[in-house]
Amino acid sequence: MTKKEKMAELIRILKENVRSDCALEYEGDPWKLAVMARLSAQCTDERVNIVCRDLFKRYPSAADMAEADISELEALVRPCGLFRTKASNIKEMSRIIVTDHGGSVPSDMDGLLKLPGVGRKIANLIRGDLFSLGGIVADTHCIRICGRLGFYPQSEKDAFKVEKILTPLCPTEEQTDLCHRLVWFGRETCRARAPQCEKCPLSHICKGKRA
Repeated sequence: MTKKEKMAELIRILKENVRSDCALEYEGDPWKLAVMARLSAQCTDERVNIVCRDLFKRYPSAADMAEADISELEALVRPCGLFRTKASNIKEMSRIIVTDHGGSVPSDMDGLLKLPGVGRKIANLIRGDLFSLGGIVADTHCIRICGRLGFYPQSEKDAFKVEKILTPLCPTEEQTDLCHRLVWFGRETCRARAPQCEKCPLSHICKGKRA
């Protein structure tokens, strides 16, 4: 089986077994997704969803957050960890979105990467979810699962390299849903420490399965 054939099989099986919605509850708002994605670094999506209920009540728009008191903002995002850096990032990100982009989140990669705290992972998430432009979101679930499946050595942990390997293998129109499915699949079945190999629907194409 070639890697392209394996990718097609991965897409097919996950479509049949795993949900494809984004784990971040951003309510279709591009700015909220950008903020939540930044807060999710080294933090669970579940916690980010909880924190952002109060955060967005206090600051319902990018314009509001751009004018936020930094101490108050830090206190609100403290449960997400790295709160000083994250608060500074989302405040400045909001300011740039308002002043440089008329209040709209940019869709181009260069524009997104100029936003504080936004790297390729977040940029691809935004481009895929909001603008239907695809993009491999090489998060820990994607890197772990696709490494176990043999798309690259399991020792490979560089997100940019993983993105570049997987991008030509997966059709653009499938990339966003695939990455969301990998998140849910990684939480429920192909876990980091206790993978559920005995009930995994991908076991027939997995090189990293456990006996």
